[in-house]
Amino acid sequence: MGTCRTRRPREALLVLVATGLLLTGCGAGNDRSMGSSDRSSHANGSNGSNGGFPAPAPSSGGGEQGQNDGDSADSRDIAPSPDYLSTFALDVDTASYGYARRSLAEGRRPDPSTVRPEEFVNSFRQDYERPEGNGLSVTVDGARTGGDGWSLVRVGLATRAADPAGERPPAALTFVIDVSGSMEEPGRLDLAQESLGVMTEQLRDDDSVALVTFSDRARTVLPMTRLGGHRERVHRAVDGLEAQESTNLGAGLRTGYATAVEGLRKGATNRVVLISDALANNGDTDPDSILERISTARREHGITLFGVGVGSEYGDALMESLADKGDGHTAYVSNEDDARKVFCDQLPQNIDLTARDAKAQVAFDPRTVAAFRLVGYDDRRVADDDFRDDRVDGGEVGPGHTVTALYAVRLKHGAGGHLATATVRWLDPATRAPHEESGQLETGSLARSVWSASPRFQVTATAAYFADALRKGDDRWSSLPGAPSLGELRRRSARLATTTEDVDVAQLGESIAAAARLDG
Repeated sequence: MGTCRTRRPREALLVLVATGLLLTGCGAGNDRSMGSSDRSSHANGSNGSNGGFPAPAPSSGGGEQGQNDGDSADSRDIAPSPDYLSTFALDVDTASYGYARRSLAEGRRPDPSTVRPEEFVNSFRQDYERPEGNGLSVTVDGARTGGDGWSLVRVGLATRAADPAGERPPAALTFVIDVSGSMEEPGRLDLAQESLGVMTEQLRDDDSVALVTFSDRARTVLPMTRLGGHRERVHRAVDGLEAQESTNLGAGLRTGYATAVEGLRKGATNRVVLISDALANNGDTDPDSILERISTARREHGITLFGVGVGSEYGDALMESLADKGDGHTAYVSNEDDARKVFCDQLPQNIDLTARDAKAQVAFDPRTVAAFRLVGYDDRRVADDDFRDDRVDGGEVGPGHTVTALYAVRLKHGAGGHLATATVRWLDPATRAPHEESGQLETGSLARSVWSASPRFQVTATAAYFADALRKGDDRWSSLPGAPSLGELRRRSARLATTTEDVDVAQLGESIAAAARLDG
């Protein structure tokens, strides 16, 4: 995309992440529970060569129950027979990985509750084949982990490559900026101001910006304003921001959405962007209550919420919940390099939109699969029966995106043949016509070990194993099969950094090394 030109020189790119990511939301489904064992309605209709999803076994069918490492028989962590379907909304969040990296760099392990494995996995480039037009492609591969019949299965979804010179609709962006006392810490409000200044220069004349601030109360500093001929007005508003008192995040979002509705532009990308450390301590702090008050703006006008987290102390749970319930997504930025990578390298994939309400469903073959577990996506799971219900929200993705889901799968002893069919369903962004694409995996296609698979598969496994190690101590999760020690994982990541020549993989190795040092 070329070099990013900046109006102001130093660490000034936090909100560029907002520009890079806010233009596509990633909504989660309304019903996050797993579906019932009656799956007959899904037995037909996919594009797989064997006629679509394998029909689920009857309720009296065989197969191992989902008991592993202390899981109870009714645990949804590992799915028991006869439930052979797994359904989730696509997710491009990376905030959990960014915050974990910052925590480890500062000499402390992240709280296990803030570690979301899918956000670790989705922080790295992949090698999936891409479709030529709008929509998504499906890649399914896997590798054996060793004993007990367990394998890791990777489901990869990709959109067409981004065109940096491509056209895009105008953007109408309402920034809701936390100016509470906690934002006075260096690297929070000051970096946000610098970054908003840079963003103002990078956006197009036909784009619009509004600015809302909140501390103990909220106010609209700048109504929706076209940038053409008014950039200095925006700069003056940004430069005047000052940290004040307590954090009434609820008031900020209510005012932000009201401002976004008032400045709504038909045919534009309308987003509310929350920039905060999410340490709410005043007014309404319950995400359900906050989002209920702005639900009309979300439902009737399609205004989604993008959360940008900042600060060494960060309210991850609140920000994640708000973005999830607000049909949006989150990112966490700790330094200039993170922001520049997202803005300069990834901006094109987030401006345009190639798929709306995208959901994936993986059907495991009951003839070969004894048990399986989806790694992460805990807040993105959709009822199986809602896969083809287009009223249920999915994820919104743009050109250049990849989404990865990793499964731990236990094969039946001696079984061979078809293992799984993965199908992605999405709506055309212009016509809202539904489309589906499928990919399949046979047991004979599994690599003999994780570490003999392709380099990018190994990166995926390394990121997942790392997240798994950081979640130890949280009894809700059982360990992934074949999990190496942090020391071995560090050595693996060092070799992968050399093989891939990828700076992101090298940084992954640094974070793993930091975690290993903390473990002594």
